[in-house]
Amino acid sequence: MEDQFKEKNNVIRHKSFEFSVGIVNLFKILYYERNEKILSKQLLRSGTSIGANIEEGIAAFSKKEFIYKL
Repeated sequence: MEDQFKEKNNVIRHKSFEFSVGIVNLFKILYYERNEKILSKQLLRSGTSIGANIEEGIAAFSKKEFIYKL
């Protein structure tokens, strides 16, 4: 896999992390302030899974596998 994707400070990792932080903050508002339990939990699961998928892609052994994981 190309080294640019494995760097710790790449743009994809940074943006997905910032997105996940925003999702967690939105979850807190929906869950605790708006009392929306079901929708907020689904939002948390789907919004934070993006980062996990990106990490799997970065750990891929080939460019084809990287594209598949993303």
